Amino acid sequence: MNGKQLKNSILQWAIQGKLVPQDPNDEPASMLLERIRTEKAKLVKEKKIKKDKNESIIYRGDDNSYYEKFLATGEVKCIDEEIPFEIPQGWEWTRIGNIFNHTSGKQQSGSNKNGGTPQKFITTSNLYWGYFILDNVKVMNFTEEEIKTCSATKGDLLVCEGGAGYGRSAIWNYDYDICLQNHVHRLRPCVNGICEYVYHFIYLLKESNNLASVGTAMPGLSANRLKGLLLPFPPLPEQKRIVAKLEELLPLIKKYSEVQDCLEELNISINDKLKKSILQEAIQGKLVPQIADEGTAQELLEQIRQEKLQLVKDGKLKKSALTDSIIFKGDDNKYFEKIANTKMDITDEIPFEIPDSWSWVRLNDICSYIQRGKSPKYSLIKKYPVVAQKCNQWSGFSIDKAQFIDPDTLSSYGEERILQDGDLMWNSTGLGTLGRMAIYWSSLNPYELAVADSHVTVIRAMKKFVMPQYLYYYFTSNTVQSVIEDKSDGSTKQKELATATVKTYLVPIPPLMEQDRIISKIKQLASIMRG
Repeated sequence: MNGKQLKNSILQWAIQGKLVPQDPNDEPASMLLERIRTEKAKLVKEKKIKKDKNESIIYRGDDNSYYEKFLATGEVKCIDEEIPFEIPQGWEWTRIGNIFNHTSGKQQSGSNKNGGTPQKFITTSNLYWGYFILDNVKVMNFTEEEIKTCSATKGDLLVCEGGAGYGRSAIWNYDYDICLQNHVHRLRPCVNGICEYVYHFIYLLKESNNLASVGTAMPGLSANRLKGLLLPFPPLPEQKRIVAKLEELLPLIKKYSEVQDCLEELNISINDKLKKSILQEAIQGKLVPQIADEGTAQELLEQIRQEKLQLVKDGKLKKSALTDSIIFKGDDNKYFEKIANTKMDITDEIPFEIPDSWSWVRLNDICSYIQRGKSPKYSLIKKYPVVAQKCNQWSGFSIDKAQFIDPDTLSSYGEERILQDGDLMWNSTGLGTLGRMAIYWSSLNPYELAVADSHVTVIRAMKKFVMPQYLYYYFTSNTVQSVIEDKSDGSTKQKELATATVKTYLVPIPPLMEQDRIISKIKQLASIMRG
């Protein structure tokens, strides 16, 4: 349970009468409500407030159902469906409008046609949960009558009407009055001491998504919605005990929340480091044991060469895909690359040692296709999606972020440019997105096919011999990602991973069956980490 959940649970206990014990000596809430009604009637008679047409009394009938009687009309209706839970003896259900005198502020305007004098006033931007920010208070003209009706005095509960912060509430506890803008509700208590409890109640409703007016284009808290909120109302002494207990607990909850946040950040950090460590162990041949019967990568590479030769002979692969690159370790423990009759020392390129059954190889030697996508002509016709940088996220591949090519231009795409299952899609331009990789699977694409744009390099492995998932793990490892910008060309603002660079990337290749075991082991460990 995080801090927010704990706080909401405690508030829920509070409004259900489970946070502090009841005292049978407390004056019941029914008598408190009667005093409030008397006070309101007095204010109406003195013409200080208008009569509330929706003022009501909620009671429990002999049939154990809850009823609401509207005092202005005498109408009675059953409200059982509104009652969310049972409350202790001595408590009552009521509407917020029954226990407060409500008004709103003045509509903000640059015009002062009605005269008046300049007055400071607060808006929703000044009002936050439990406090005010008053260093940017604005000024507008208010008439004497508007000052009376559109201002807050010490002890008033103020509530935001609209915007993202609707429901935000705080008690005006300053020794001076201040005017209000019309998007701020003023709840003036009919008896002292009830605002603090109601403040916590409103906060809980907001956190529980039970506050906004329904059926409106924008979420907000209208006057009718606010006054109509159904409130579990304890005796006044119990309200004070509840508030005192909350004031005792909330600082502790805040500390708990801070510790939880630190712990969560630590867990994320540990998981990230653990993931990187697992990938590093995997690509160095340390995650799973080597098994002699599974053969060697040297044998695998020879099979790939023979397969490529046959594909070239059959016209299914361009001759340029053939290379004579052979990487080996000399007697002096240095690494060499032999191309035709040329031998070069590439020891400085080798990032780490690998098992004897593995081999270092250039990416191009184990792939049938490595090429950037092409710049598309876009269309609003959603038929053929284009995989762009934003489609390739570390969280996975998302076709939902794709745009679409003009269907008439599909014929300009060669067959090899149509994405295939298992294709690696490597973001090859731009800071922040450079190096992100995803694997294309047609099952993630509800459309007929997909192509890549010019900012994405498509890597198509010889899948009979090299598993795309293994390559994905390698290219997402810290070994590759930590130096991705160093490998790229271009300015600081626009880095680019050249296709030639991608083709000549060094890759540590295990035997095929070991690749499969590595993939399975990583998936197993990832599942454990997720819990």
